[in-house]
Amino acid sequence: MAYEEYKCLRIRLDRGVAFVTIDHPPINLFDRPLMKEISRIGREVAADDAVRVVVFDSANPEFFIAHADVTDIQQMPSEVPPKPTAVAGFQAMLERYRTMPKVGIAKIEGRARGGGSEFVLSLDMRFAAIGRALLSQPEVALGIIPGGSGTQRLPRLLGRSRALEIILGCEDFPADLAERYGYINRALPPEELGPFVEGLAYRIASFPAEAIALAKAAVNAAELPTPDGLIEEAHYFNQAVATPAARRRMAKFMELGGQTREVELDLGHRVDELGD
Repeated sequence: MAYEEYKCLRIRLDRGVAFVTIDHPPINLFDRPLMKEISRIGREVAADDAVRVVVFDSANPEFFIAHADVTDIQQMPSEVPPKPTAVAGFQAMLERYRTMPKVGIAKIEGRARGGGSEFVLSLDMRFAAIGRALLSQPEVALGIIPGGSGTQRLPRLLGRSRALEIILGCEDFPADLAERYGYINRALPPEELGPFVEGLAYRIASFPAEAIALAKAAVNAAELPTPDGLIEEAHYFNQAVATPAARRRMAKFMELGGQTREVELDLGHRVDELGD
């Protein structure tokens, strides 16, 4: 896939990873042009068999994504429309990232507020630079609420009380506090952030695409009642076991000394030897 004619994003493909840099001066405002391209890259990556992981970062050290364009929100109807009957619009665009059979990772330096925060929350993992990254949901201070999934994703990640602290307090959360709350996966020193995220992305991308997609689908099923989620997990497990890649890798694992003391003591590093 060519990934051509993007104006707000710069895309680089390497070893199964799509590195997507947001470059939309001056503040990476989540306006209509950027939304269209974030939506487009999501669709293209989801359909590209050569990509297993997508990493988003920013060309602007001060802003990952500032927030959604307030002037667009001001154009919305002053009369309340009928209640939606399906997920659509901005919510649907972000939900695609949560459900796509690829892994989405945010490498955050600078500010990710409002819709920018909701975007990184829709990705599978978030890593942020200590002393540089700030995350927040400032909508209530403007008289509105997070409308791009923030009220749904934050409670699932942090719990109700901490989600309300973020949503109602409208304060910036630095990387170290965001990590403690569960807003992000890890807060790392700026010089360690890039190497860590790249290493993780390449490591995941080296694993079978089918296993990555099925594992993500099984984790998403954890939002179901536990018995239903367990049924889904069993179904996805059976699908994974039946793939040729699983058969090859399990055989190679045993050939390399799997289930012996020597190999098991260092299994975390030895899995790299299972590649085709």
